[in-house]
Amino acid sequence: MSGHRKLGRTTSQRKALLRNQVTNLLYHGKIVTTEAKAKEIRGITEKMIAMAVKERDNYETVTVTAKVARKDKDGKRVKEVVNGKKVDVFDTVEKTIKKDKPSRLHARRKMLAFFYPVTEVPKEAAGRKKNTKQVDLPAKLFDEIAPKYADRNGGYTRIVKIGQRKGDAAMEVLIELV
Repeated sequence: MSGHRKLGRTTSQRKALLRNQVTNLLYHGKIVTTEAKAKEIRGITEKMIAMAVKERDNYETVTVTAKVARKDKDGKRVKEVVNGKKVDVFDTVEKTIKKDKPSRLHARRKMLAFFYPVTEVPKEAAGRKKNTKQVDLPAKLFDEIAPKYADRNGGYTRIVKIGQRKGDAAMEVLIELV
């Protein structure tokens, strides 16, 4: 007997489905799916959140100096003429960054290997393609989701039955983060 549900799919299709649903669950906070799929993604999601809770404070803050290109009011780089050439103008800025310790970095890389990339598209129509941005899902897990569950030992998700689907009478459920 196998240790997981096959969900009527080949291995590669099943892995892709589970990765997609876990990614969407953590990004949106809740999704509607069938009961069997929800029970499968629950275990994966709980492991990811548990890993984030364990490693949430495992970093050190470091102050670094960085060269940043100066920009005008339109967001374009400022150029100046030096020796007959146009070159960008850079400012030196001090930033404080979070430097992951090895175990947190390992957890981050495991998450990045599992999650699909999430692209956030703005709601308004003007400049939709230009203003899209990639969401850093491991950072969301460490910074937003893990602090909520710091004092909780498991049980990060909830499955609520909705009813049977009209087409094939499969039990539909809402799986959400508690």
